[in-house]
Amino acid sequence: MGSSKNNNSQNIPPGPRTIPILGNLHIMDWKRPYKSMIKLSKEYGPVFHLQMGCQEMVVLTGYETVKEALVNKAEAFAERPIVPVFEDYAKGFGIAFAHGENWRQMQRFSISALQDFGMGKRIVEDRIPEECSILTKAFETYEGKPFDPATILRAAAANIIVSFLLGKRFEYEDATLLRLVELIEENVHLAGTPAVLVYNVFPKLGFLLGARRKIMNNQKEFHDFIWATFLENLKQSDENNQRTFIDAFLVRQKEGKSKKKLQERLEFVPTNVPRATTKDITFKGFFIPKGVYILPLLTSVLHDESQWEKSHEFYPEHFLDSEGKFVKRDAFMPFSAGQRVCAGETIAKMELFLFFTNLLQRFAFQPPSGTSKDDLDLTPVLGFTTHPMPYKTCAVLSRSGKKKQKS
Repeated sequence: MGSSKNNNSQNIPPGPRTIPILGNLHIMDWKRPYKSMIKLSKEYGPVFHLQMGCQEMVVLTGYETVKEALVNKAEAFAERPIVPVFEDYAKGFGIAFAHGENWRQMQRFSISALQDFGMGKRIVEDRIPEECSILTKAFETYEGKPFDPATILRAAAANIIVSFLLGKRFEYEDATLLRLVELIEENVHLAGTPAVLVYNVFPKLGFLLGARRKIMNNQKEFHDFIWATFLENLKQSDENNQRTFIDAFLVRQKEGKSKKKLQERLEFVPTNVPRATTKDITFKGFFIPKGVYILPLLTSVLHDESQWEKSHEFYPEHFLDSEGKFVKRDAFMPFSAGQRVCAGETIAKMELFLFFTNLLQRFAFQPPSGTSKDDLDLTPVLGFTTHPMPYKTCAVLSRSGKKKQKS
């Protein structure tokens, strides 16, 4: 697509000058590339061109630009690019990494199944509140002493998905659940490491990189569990009594007489990934060819200073009006937007709301003794997603929590 600021004269997005082989890799923060991209957007604008090794991409930053692409021109930005580590992992199947018709079929089915089993059904009416109750009791066992809540919270969230998929839940200390969560967490971490970035831009070096091998080993272990569970459900499947997502999938598979490999279409991965253009398009005055790797930088939307009064602070008033009532903000896009928006967004939001409100009604959260605000590190862990560094908290029963405990 070109390699310098002079790209404007060719009607393609501007971008920093490249060097042979590396492209723009020499100017990137390899641990947190999004930071480098935000800096570049201030120089080249909200639509700019990057070259990562041999991989050319167009980066989109800021709420207005990302919304214009993902929502207003959703069809043109609905494809997935070929990213080596994701192709190795999912082989073009599943939901998050699928291409073309494979994705359209699975997306339609997933949304339909989520509505059938989720909205207004037992997974929402019973299972999320039930998990909330179990979660608060788990916090109570620490009796106000310091603990790291991450494992418990991940297990609770995983149980909602597991109940939807398998019709059951695991105890938080269950070895199988802990191992599955560990596999996912490790792959999410590895997918954001410099070693995997190197593999994605120079895939021929993959045989030298331990991170890529570890991701594939984890994927196989996770896949083997899903496949064994699938076979067990196959034995008990009753099309007149669809209890789980897998039951619904089996019935739909039978109706559609699809020849696709079942186990590969049942991949689930909790990450957001780049887009690719489905056709040639002129966007914001720039020409972008079909098949170009598009990176809508969601962090630039969530911290867009034109949309948020205090864009880098925890400020609940962002979502409240002058009377203290909730206000929906379109620039809040943690689940992405458009045709590739997270299929489980509605259930995830409900789960987050119920977990959060139940915990705050029950407990007052305090830092461990001797810890000050200055000790709080909000730098995210290195990975494909941005979750917090390990930390400890004290969940002390509040006055209302003590009343509930007595009752």
